[in-house]
Amino acid sequence: MTITWLGHSCFVLESGGFRVLLDPYREVQGLSDIEAEADAVYCSHDHFDHGWTENVRLTSGKENPFTVREISTFHDDQGGALRGSNMVRTFTAEGLTVAHLGDLGHQLSASQLAEIGRCDAVLIPVGGFYTIDAAQAKQAADAIGAGVVIPMHYRKGPVGFDVLGTLEDFLALYPREAVKTYPANTMSLTRETPRQVAVLALP
Repeated sequence: MTITWLGHSCFVLESGGFRVLLDPYREVQGLSDIEAEADAVYCSHDHFDHGWTENVRLTSGKENPFTVREISTFHDDQGGALRGSNMVRTFTAEGLTVAHLGDLGHQLSASQLAEIGRCDAVLIPVGGFYTIDAAQAKQAADAIGAGVVIPMHYRKGPVGFDVLGTLEDFLALYPREAVKTYPANTMSLTRETPRQVAVLALP
Protein backbone atom coordinates (compact mmCIF):
# COMPACT_ATOMS: atom_id res chain seq x y z
CA MET A 1 0.00 0.00 0.00
CA THR A 2 1.22 3.48 -0.83
CA ILE A 3 0.57 6.45 1.46
CA THR A 4 0.97 9.93 -0.02
CA TRP A 5 0.61 13.16 1.96
CA LEU A 6 -0.84 16.15 0.11
CA GLY A 7 -0.48 18.52 3.06
CA HIS A 8 -2.55 19.37 6.15
CA SER A 9 -4.69 16.25 6.82
CA CYS A 10 -5.05 15.20 3.19
CA PHE A 11 -3.68 11.84 2.06
CA VAL A 12 -4.00 9.41 -0.81
CA LEU A 13 -4.03 5.70 0.00
CA GLU A 14 -3.40 3.52 -3.03
CA SER A 15 -3.75 -0.24 -3.43
CA GLY A 16 -3.97 -2.14 -6.69
CA GLY A 17 -4.26 1.11 -8.64
CA PHE A 18 -7.28 2.26 -6.60
CA ARG A 19 -6.78 5.71 -5.08
CA VAL A 20 -8.61 6.84 -1.94
CA LEU A 21 -8.43 10.58 -1.17
CA LEU A 22 -8.83 11.67 2.46
CA ASP A 23 -9.80 15.12 3.78
CA PRO A 24 -9.22 17.42 0.79
CA TYR A 25 -8.77 21.07 1.81
CA ARG A 26 -8.92 24.68 0.74
CA GLU A 27 -7.62 27.92 2.25
CA VAL A 28 -4.85 26.37 4.31
CA GLN A 29 -2.05 28.85 4.88
CA GLY A 30 0.94 28.16 2.61
CA LEU A 31 -0.83 25.53 0.48
CA SER A 32 -2.76 25.71 -2.78
CA ASP A 33 -6.31 24.41 -2.70
CA ILE A 34 -6.45 20.70 -3.45
CA GLU A 35 -7.02 19.59 -7.02
CA ALA A 36 -6.88 15.82 -7.33
CA GLU A 37 -8.19 12.74 -9.07
CA ALA A 38 -9.24 9.71 -7.08
CA ASP A 39 -11.47 6.66 -7.19
CA ALA A 40 -13.11 7.50 -3.85
CA VAL A 41 -13.05 10.39 -1.39
CA TYR A 42 -13.73 10.40 2.35
CA CYS A 43 -14.00 13.43 4.65
CA SER A 44 -13.76 13.24 8.42
CA HIS A 45 -16.09 16.26 8.72
CA ASP A 46 -17.36 19.10 6.55
CA HIS A 47 -15.12 22.01 7.55
CA PHE A 48 -13.46 23.81 4.63
CA ASP A 49 -10.01 22.42 5.39
CA HIS A 50 -11.20 18.79 5.43
CA GLY A 51 -14.24 18.58 3.16
CA TRP A 52 -13.34 20.53 0.02
CA THR A 53 -14.48 18.07 -2.68
CA GLU A 54 -15.33 20.57 -5.43
CA ASN A 55 -11.94 20.14 -7.13
CA VAL A 56 -11.79 16.36 -6.75
CA ARG A 57 -12.36 14.42 -9.97
CA LEU A 58 -13.80 11.00 -9.22
CA THR A 59 -13.03 8.13 -11.58
CA SER A 60 -15.19 5.02 -11.75
CA GLY A 61 -15.26 1.41 -12.81
CA LYS A 62 -12.67 0.01 -10.45
CA GLU A 63 -13.51 -2.33 -7.64
CA ASN A 64 -12.65 -0.83 -4.26
CA PRO A 65 -10.09 -3.09 -2.55
CA PHE A 66 -10.39 -1.24 0.76
CA THR A 67 -12.56 -2.33 3.63
CA VAL A 68 -13.63 0.85 5.43
CA ARG A 69 -14.66 1.03 9.06
CA GLU A 70 -16.09 4.20 10.65
CA ILE A 71 -15.79 5.23 14.31
CA SER A 72 -17.75 8.27 15.52
CA THR A 73 -15.75 10.75 17.60
CA PHE A 74 -15.76 14.50 18.32
CA HIS A 75 -13.87 17.54 17.08
CA ASP A 76 -13.41 18.78 20.66
CA ASP A 77 -13.28 17.51 24.23
CA GLN A 78 -16.81 18.67 25.05
CA GLY A 79 -18.82 16.06 23.20
CA GLY A 80 -18.92 18.12 20.02
CA ALA A 81 -20.40 21.22 21.66
CA LEU A 82 -17.62 23.45 20.27
CA ARG A 83 -16.82 22.05 16.82
CA GLY A 84 -19.14 19.13 16.16
CA SER A 85 -18.48 15.56 15.24
CA ASN A 86 -15.47 13.87 13.65
CA MET A 87 -15.28 10.54 11.85
CA VAL A 88 -12.27 8.32 12.38
CA ARG A 89 -11.91 5.77 9.59
CA THR A 90 -9.78 2.70 9.09
CA PHE A 91 -8.87 1.44 5.62
CA THR A 92 -7.79 -2.16 5.17
CA ALA A 93 -6.23 -3.66 2.02
CA GLU A 94 -3.39 -6.08 1.34
CA GLY A 95 -3.72 -7.29 4.92
CA LEU A 96 -2.74 -3.81 6.15
CA THR A 97 -4.85 -1.28 8.08
CA VAL A 98 -4.39 2.49 8.14
CA ALA A 99 -6.37 4.73 10.52
CA HIS A 100 -7.06 8.38 9.65
CA LEU A 101 -8.10 10.27 12.77
CA GLY A 102 -9.37 13.43 11.07
CA ASP A 103 -9.69 16.34 13.52
CA LEU A 104 -9.87 14.22 16.65
CA GLY A 105 -10.31 16.54 19.63
CA HIS A 106 -10.21 14.19 22.62
CA GLN A 107 -8.65 11.03 23.93
CA LEU A 108 -10.17 7.86 22.55
CA SER A 109 -12.32 5.78 24.87
CA ALA A 110 -11.73 2.08 25.42
CA SER A 111 -14.72 1.27 23.22
CA GLN A 112 -13.48 3.56 20.44
CA LEU A 113 -10.03 1.97 20.59
CA ALA A 114 -11.65 -1.45 20.36
CA GLU A 115 -13.60 -0.31 17.28
CA ILE A 116 -10.42 1.00 15.65
CA GLY A 117 -8.67 -2.28 16.39
CA ARG A 118 -5.22 -3.30 15.21
CA CYS A 119 -3.57 -0.81 12.86
CA ASP A 120 -0.33 -0.85 10.93
CA ALA A 121 -0.26 2.94 10.49
CA VAL A 122 -2.06 5.88 12.03
CA LEU A 123 -2.45 9.33 10.45
CA ILE A 124 -2.79 11.60 13.46
CA PRO A 125 -3.28 15.35 14.09
CA VAL A 126 -0.62 16.79 16.37
CA GLY A 127 -0.99 20.59 16.19
CA GLY A 128 -3.47 21.23 18.99
CA PHE A 129 -5.93 24.15 19.25
CA TYR A 130 -8.53 22.57 16.94
CA THR A 131 -7.46 19.00 17.73
CA ILE A 132 -5.46 17.00 20.23
CA ASP A 133 -2.02 18.51 20.82
CA ALA A 134 1.41 16.88 20.58
CA ALA A 135 1.35 15.20 23.99
CA GLN A 136 -2.24 14.02 23.55
CA ALA A 137 -1.41 12.75 20.07
CA LYS A 138 1.44 10.63 21.40
CA GLN A 139 -0.87 9.24 24.06
CA ALA A 140 -3.47 8.36 21.40
CA ALA A 141 -0.85 6.86 19.09
CA ASP A 142 0.53 4.74 21.93
CA ALA A 143 -2.98 3.55 22.79
CA ILE A 144 -3.68 2.55 19.17
CA GLY A 145 -0.29 0.87 18.96
CA ALA A 146 0.30 1.24 15.22
CA GLY A 147 3.83 0.51 14.06
CA VAL A 148 3.94 3.59 11.82
CA VAL A 149 2.83 6.99 13.14
CA ILE A 150 2.41 9.74 10.55
CA PRO A 151 1.83 13.25 11.98
CA MET A 152 -0.47 15.70 10.22
CA HIS A 153 -2.38 18.94 10.87
CA TYR A 154 0.56 20.95 12.21
CA ARG A 155 2.47 24.13 11.43
CA LYS A 156 5.78 23.95 9.59
CA GLY A 157 7.42 27.26 8.74
CA PRO A 158 4.95 29.28 6.63
CA VAL A 159 2.68 26.27 6.08
CA GLY A 160 -0.30 25.60 8.34
CA PHE A 161 -2.56 27.73 10.51
CA ASP A 162 -0.73 30.12 12.85
CA VAL A 163 -2.49 28.78 15.94
CA LEU A 164 -1.23 25.22 15.43
CA GLY A 165 1.72 23.71 17.23
CA THR A 166 4.77 22.69 15.23
CA LEU A 167 5.91 19.32 14.00
CA GLU A 168 8.95 19.67 16.24
CA ASP A 169 6.69 19.81 19.31
CA PHE A 170 5.52 16.30 18.47
CA LEU A 171 8.86 14.84 17.37
CA ALA A 172 10.48 16.02 20.60
CA LEU A 173 8.39 13.41 22.45
CA TYR A 174 10.14 10.54 20.66
CA PRO A 175 13.75 9.33 20.65
CA ARG A 176 15.62 10.65 17.63
CA GLU A 177 16.22 7.15 16.31
CA ALA A 178 12.45 6.50 16.19
CA VAL A 179 11.90 9.27 13.62
CA LYS A 180 12.38 8.66 9.90
CA THR A 181 12.27 11.68 7.61
CA TYR A 182 11.35 10.94 4.01
CA PRO A 183 12.73 12.98 1.11
CA ALA A 184 9.37 12.83 -0.68
CA ASN A 185 5.71 13.02 0.31
CA THR A 186 5.06 9.31 -0.19
CA MET A 187 5.99 6.01 1.44
CA SER A 188 5.30 2.35 0.86
CA LEU A 189 3.66 0.47 3.73
CA THR A 190 4.28 -3.27 3.93
CA ARG A 191 4.18 -5.91 6.64
CA GLU A 192 7.95 -5.47 6.92
CA THR A 193 7.93 -1.69 7.44
CA PRO A 194 9.81 -1.06 10.71
CA ARG A 195 8.26 0.84 13.61
CA GLN A 196 8.76 4.56 13.15
CA VAL A 197 7.40 8.07 13.26
CA ALA A 198 7.26 8.78 9.54
CA VAL A 199 7.69 12.42 8.55
CA LEU A 200 6.63 12.86 4.95
CA ALA A 201 7.83 15.86 2.98
CA LEU A 202 5.46 18.61 1.95
CA PRO A 203 4.36 18.08 -1.67
